[in-house]
Amino acid sequence: MISIIMTQQGNQLDAGVRQRAFAFLSKITTDDTTPGLHIEPIVGSRDPRVRTGRVDQQYRAVLFKLTSGADTTYVFHGVWNHDDAIAVAQRAELRVNPVNGMPEIRDVEDERALAGVRIAPQGPRESSPWGPTPGTPDAERVQINATHDQLVDVLGLPGPVADAVLAATNDEELEAAGANGPAWQRNALVGLGAGMSVDEVLADLGLVPGAAALPAGPASDEDLLRSLDQPAASIEFARIDGVDELRRVIESGDFGAWRVFLHPQQRRFAEQRTNGAFRLSGGAGTGKTVVLLHRAKRLLDADDQSRLVLTTYTVNLATAMSRDLARLDPGLARAAALGERGAHVAGIDAIARQVLRSAGPDVRHAVEQVLGVGHAEITRPTPHTAWRDALSAAGGPLPERLRSAHFFSSEYERVILPAHITTRDDYLRARRPGRGVRLTRAERAAVWQVVEAYRLSSRMGGTIDFQEAATIAAVHLERLAAEGGGRLADHVLVDEGQDMTPAHWQLARALVSEGPDDLFIAEDSHQRIYGNRLTLSRYGIAIRGRSRRLTLNYRTTAQNLHYAVTILAGGSYEDLEAEPESTDGYRSARTGPQPVLRGFPSLTEELDFAASTITGWRDDLNGDQLDTIAVLVRDSRQRDLVVTGLGDRGVEVRAVDRDQPRPGLPVVMTMHRAKGTEFAKVLLFGISAGSVPMPLREYETSDEDLADAMLRERSLLYVAASRARDELVVTWSGEPSALVGRA
Repeated sequence: MISIIMTQQGNQLDAGVRQRAFAFLSKITTDDTTPGLHIEPIVGSRDPRVRTGRVDQQYRAVLFKLTSGADTTYVFHGVWNHDDAIAVAQRAELRVNPVNGMPEIRDVEDERALAGVRIAPQGPRESSPWGPTPGTPDAERVQINATHDQLVDVLGLPGPVADAVLAATNDEELEAAGANGPAWQRNALVGLGAGMSVDEVLADLGLVPGAAALPAGPASDEDLLRSLDQPAASIEFARIDGVDELRRVIESGDFGAWRVFLHPQQRRFAEQRTNGAFRLSGGAGTGKTVVLLHRAKRLLDADDQSRLVLTTYTVNLATAMSRDLARLDPGLARAAALGERGAHVAGIDAIARQVLRSAGPDVRHAVEQVLGVGHAEITRPTPHTAWRDALSAAGGPLPERLRSAHFFSSEYERVILPAHITTRDDYLRARRPGRGVRLTRAERAAVWQVVEAYRLSSRMGGTIDFQEAATIAAVHLERLAAEGGGRLADHVLVDEGQDMTPAHWQLARALVSEGPDDLFIAEDSHQRIYGNRLTLSRYGIAIRGRSRRLTLNYRTTAQNLHYAVTILAGGSYEDLEAEPESTDGYRSARTGPQPVLRGFPSLTEELDFAASTITGWRDDLNGDQLDTIAVLVRDSRQRDLVVTGLGDRGVEVRAVDRDQPRPGLPVVMTMHRAKGTEFAKVLLFGISAGSVPMPLREYETSDEDLADAMLRERSLLYVAASRARDELVVTWSGEPSALVGRA
């Protein structure tokens, strides 16, 4: 049998080479002696395992051939022009790190160049790794919590790399020390630069000191194959199963790397068993959704009869997860409806509608428990103006400070529905934790009058709102389970949990019985752009002691990440257990250019700059993958203005609303719509005072509501900035937003 192991280097192919590389590798998996492939050793190569193969007359591939019994494995290093490929093959070596047992592809010329660098003596830095080098200000040094011996003998860095690490005076020099090394080494240096100890770095990579080390001497093919199967090897090496998977990996390129290259932390959370509800937090780009998708596959691979629900707050995110799950494994069992075996992917409100449709007449019991009376029709949504109409009809006794549709929708969502309050007396006695708005008894009575008007209008109009639907669905499912009807799911995986409401959490809890691998929740309080803060334990979901955090960003460059985090400065964030959440420890494995921040006197000049920026990006990409360019704006009005303005300047772009981005053109979308996406190059347009944050008069009922609304505005801009993988540009006309941050 012949198999292919893809490397990250090999995965980064130019668009013009991808199809030819696929044809070449697919032929190898069938028969590596096929005429025309010319799989040949290289005279004078450093590694006897290295081979080159003919992709076409211009290009050759570089591979390493490993054999075990009758099986052959090719490690695909990449494709180069003919002469360059020969030079790469002569210098490259696939080996096992003698200290940590990790597989590595090393270039002899890179090592010689690094070894030739003269490193200044470090003096007391060797014996006191936390102390500064004499003559260098503390603020200018990278504080490495390790000695040279620890870096070399415990972590496994080459001596010259360890010297360069300890001599680094800034992050750029630290990055340069490992720039040409293997992926595990680059990840390790990012951790060291963030203040981690050597032991913490090893634990982060899933490596046990000395456990995988080999005796002196060259590694055998068997040694290499074992090293390639280590969990930590998945950062850079991935075994490809079949021609179809090979095609998907090559065609998706670096944007599809999440499907095949996993950090050990990601793999650990995707594969581990849990004894109850589990929460995985982490900043934007840390791979929470990736973990969820791989976990869904792992659970279904382990039991193809299980019923798995993968859900989230918005329809667009649910659609994207469904698409990405198919990309991860097209053969994975999919369930068309709740209760069927396989993976059912849907937004949480769509799940509520399914439950209500399938309930039939029996749902009346749940309706009466939640709303107090029966309901003639529960399939039409309540109009967005319903609370304003109720205020006009019954809000006369209210003080002016409470005449807010936002206050009422929040009170209804957070107090009345979760407690199934159906009478005035129940509301007068109800606890209102976390509301931040004190109400006298008379004010409560006046509030309840408006609630009754709202409910009466809904009954007369035959409508129901989304929060009512989710609450009723949860009550119906709990009743069925209590009567012995069982649950609709064996596993529920929730993405973007920070945006879910109390009704949504009650529904998620009602879908699955408490037990092993029941609920797995991915969330980031810094990305909460919809709902209010809440505590999961109030809704029957206990996660204390079963909560972990991802801190390594795989999407965004260190420069873009730093900028995005500055936007959050000044805000106070809490997780789903009301514990403080910070950005401490967030770090990126990638670097790039500094974000560009530009202000302009007028909208016309801002649009001119946007047109020239996108034109330059388009030229850089040579017309390939133009949909990886995005312009993000505050609202749909601004989106349409930008699309028209760029079109007038000869720059064709595509507005994206509810639909999914399609290949062919740069896209323009709102910041809310951009949630869950990523792009190579991002322009944040119109970040002006009055646009971000939006006017917050609706939230002035209390200082707490106003502060929370401002947090969501910060989070929205943070979400938008963190969509950029490589390049980020931020523009405004007139006065800049107070939240614009600093590069």
